[in-house]
Amino acid sequence: MYERMILIRETEEYLGAQFRAGELPAGVHLYVGQEASAVGVCAHLGDDDWITSTHRGHGHFLAKGGDPYAMIAEIHAKADGVCGGFGGTMHVADISRGILGANGIVGGGLAIATGAAFAAKLERKGKVAVCFFGDGAANQGTLMEAMNVASLWKLPLLLVCEHNGWSEFTRSEVATSGNILDRAKPFGIPAHEVDGNDVSAVWCVAGEMLEAMRAGGGPGLLVTHTYRTRGHVEAEINFLSQPYRSDEEVASWVARDPLDRAAALLIDIGSTADEIVEIRKRVRAAVDEASARARSAPDPDPKLVKSMMFSEVDAW
Repeated sequence: MYERMILIRETEEYLGAQFRAGELPAGVHLYVGQEASAVGVCAHLGDDDWITSTHRGHGHFLAKGGDPYAMIAEIHAKADGVCGGFGGTMHVADISRGILGANGIVGGGLAIATGAAFAAKLERKGKVAVCFFGDGAANQGTLMEAMNVASLWKLPLLLVCEHNGWSEFTRSEVATSGNILDRAKPFGIPAHEVDGNDVSAVWCVAGEMLEAMRAGGGPGLLVTHTYRTRGHVEAEINFLSQPYRSDEEVASWVARDPLDRAAALLIDIGSTADEIVEIRKRVRAAVDEASARARSAPDPDPKLVKSMMFSEVDAW
């Protein structure tokens, strides 16, 4: 799990640098600081299980086992991208890995994951569906609809609210009434919260919840309390006239960095500092190699646009 978190961090740092250098065709919403949430949950999932993601979806894609090269190439709009270079940063998806896709619509993955959970129940093979969404999406009516159906039909659906305290540039307490955890109560859905920057804690709680779901126990809501230490979107430096959060606030969360905490835990249970350094070096080299290949990959053929958008190409 530590190595997977390092992979997410190194990839995100690379993408942030590429955006600032003007090398990406679109802005990117980075997952830096939230890695433990996705990794702790996805460590329990296989390729047959489903996930849906958010506009901040790179971390979920990589946590679920998505190919770093294919994702980086996609964000660079290259033909080798996981969506052929036509999807971009907010739409990375890989059905073969159970990754139903990131989504630019706030709360857009909720209904999709509910449908996937219904399919999983019909198949009766112990599969589950996980929907990652933010605290801002918790205010979408789709969440209530998803919980209602999932509760009635006892669907194997894990709703993971990554509560990072901000809805774009608005503090959560300004936009959200009450405790998000309590929204599961009217539907009789088990709900738990956890320190989302502690990958071990997330892994433990998510594991228990997913085990119950695979046994037919129905849906669950997990709120992971975490924080994005980068901006809402890297491009915000170009249009914000003043900061919306203090340096002290960000620094307080940097001090609780999930990667540093995981490394400390590994040291406590017997790993050495040299082993930790070696993991980071190995992952960084892999990301450097993948990113270099991605930048030099061919551009997609514009003629493919029609065939990728319409089922009856001959009609055009």
